[in-house]
Amino acid sequence: MSEYNIYKMQKKLKKYIDEERYWHTMGVMYTAGSLAMCHGASIEKAQVAGLLHDCAKCIPNHKKLKLCKQYGIEVSQVEKQAPYLLHSSLGAYLAREKYHVTDKEILSAIACHTTGKADMTLLEKILFLADYIEPMRNKAVNLPGIRSLAFRDIDYAVYATLRDTLEYLSRGTSCLDNQTVEAYNYYKVLIEEREG
Repeated sequence: MSEYNIYKMQKKLKKYIDEERYWHTMGVMYTAGSLAMCHGASIEKAQVAGLLHDCAKCIPNHKKLKLCKQYGIEVSQVEKQAPYLLHSSLGAYLAREKYHVTDKEILSAIACHTTGKADMTLLEKILFLADYIEPMRNKAVNLPGIRSLAFRDIDYAVYATLRDTLEYLSRGTSCLDNQTVEAYNYYKVLIEEREG
């Protein structure tokens, strides 16, 4: 018996996000489910995390800040400068309160899906990668290679994604979150030690 009614969640979510975000979300949900099948994780948890990962994305940035204050969600200095990043932590809160997701691992995966973090659980890695590689994404330079890696070597795929993300962010005007840097350093050491 399934713990979550994914179809019911999907219908509810569709009211709160725009069409483009909805199709991205469907891509992430199915990609997360596929990665879970490949790596032996819970398919249901991966699909729920994929479905709800951007549930707060379409909330205007000023309102994200207001809601975080209202709900007691901590906002970092970087998030104050780049409130779009708040959709992760606010999304985890909404997943719990509005969609009745009680599983801590799903909520944690949603909370860190944008920045990543050091020593992620398998589900966290799955959602982090699914968001990056889902079929509608097409702008990242090394995307075909990372897509292939995600199904063969999940830690290396996480490392490559973080490396490419930091490279991209360092060239632009986007804010750099410390959690992404910490995640990159963690997986860089992990891969270097493994490859000796």
